Amino acid sequence: MSRMVGTVSMGIRAPIIRSGDDLVEIVTNSVLETVKDGALTIRDRDVIAMTEAIVARAQGNYASVDDIAADVRAKLGGETVGVLFPILSRNRFAICLRGIAKGAKKVVLMLSYPSDEVGNHLIDVDAMDEKGVDPYKDVLTLERYRELFGYTVHPFTGVDYVDYYSNLIRESGAEVEVIFANDPRAILPYTKNVLACDIHTRARTKRRLLAAGAEKVFCLDEIMTASIDGSGYNAKYGLLGSNKSTEDKVKLFPRECQDLVEAIQARILKESGKHVEVMVYGDGAFKDPVGKIWELADPVVSPAYTAGLEGTPNELKLKYLADNDFAALSGEALRDAIKGEIKKKDGSLVGKMAAQGTTPRRLTDLIGSLCDLTSGSGDKGTPIVYIQGYFDNYTTE
Repeated sequence: MSRMVGTVSMGIRAPIIRSGDDLVEIVTNSVLETVKDGALTIRDRDVIAMTEAIVARAQGNYASVDDIAADVRAKLGGETVGVLFPILSRNRFAICLRGIAKGAKKVVLMLSYPSDEVGNHLIDVDAMDEKGVDPYKDVLTLERYRELFGYTVHPFTGVDYVDYYSNLIRESGAEVEVIFANDPRAILPYTKNVLACDIHTRARTKRRLLAAGAEKVFCLDEIMTASIDGSGYNAKYGLLGSNKSTEDKVKLFPRECQDLVEAIQARILKESGKHVEVMVYGDGAFKDPVGKIWELADPVVSPAYTAGLEGTPNELKLKYLADNDFAALSGEALRDAIKGEIKKKDGSLVGKMAAQGTTPRRLTDLIGSLCDLTSGSGDKGTPIVYIQGYFDNYTTE
């Protein structure tokens, strides 16, 4: 085992990306400049990843509050609209809400509790239990919510999202009524026209609403699916995965970008002779056990990736082998036995005892989470992440 270093993830700086920029050129050159600086040597099966933000920026994929309003008005009628299960986020949803409210006369805002879909809490769970509130069946009015729980602010942002969202709606010219419930059908006594804003449960929510008598039901992935007067759009994900750009504009999730990752892969092969994998990544998929926030607010971790990133890890658990199959060995004998076991593994290890405890997630979700943590979301200036050794194992020299 001559090489002591395993997986390495490094952020690579890049120019500030503007609409129309050539990302194939920028990403390739940024990696090659890093090679010239001596910071890395390109190897086969290295991974080059770029954040979805620079892809969407290069595409010029933006939509304004007025664009969103026009689409909401056309699809939901412009009268009373139920806005169901939005996440609590100034970055992810606030500007979308401005557009939604501008496209309606009244918004019935229905918030899930004790938290939103990604773990931002409106209500402390212990306080909820103490008050005898059953989140599976109780529907709370705003007055009852305030009576029971008062004015709760988010522990990290200091924002009372109930007030914040209510004021956004009023400022956009619509009347607002707020209720709290977890059964989507609780919205139907208020309005039959609903915009379901949940992310990963949206298909089930829509199905249940339509079965219960809703008249018009759209999900966020069905808003801004086509250009409005020259705006950006996303035919597959609509407003899902969008982020605040300005006070009246959002950056949408990138459109089709499979050609981009394959073109970068081809350029690196041409320049270095090495076959690397390339992906676009958004939010990682992990939960913060202290803040309780589940990070994945994008519809998927990776909207585009090269073929070598398909699938799930196929790994043996070293500590299982050491503690079970080779419990009587130690030192060099133990090392050689484990290396031999790894070398002879063949085919899928799904269901094998020696693979238990390995992370059962897709490669793109695992690598995307690593990239998201590496690049951060602030001012690091490293929207490109370079990963080496991810596909190494204990036998790799």
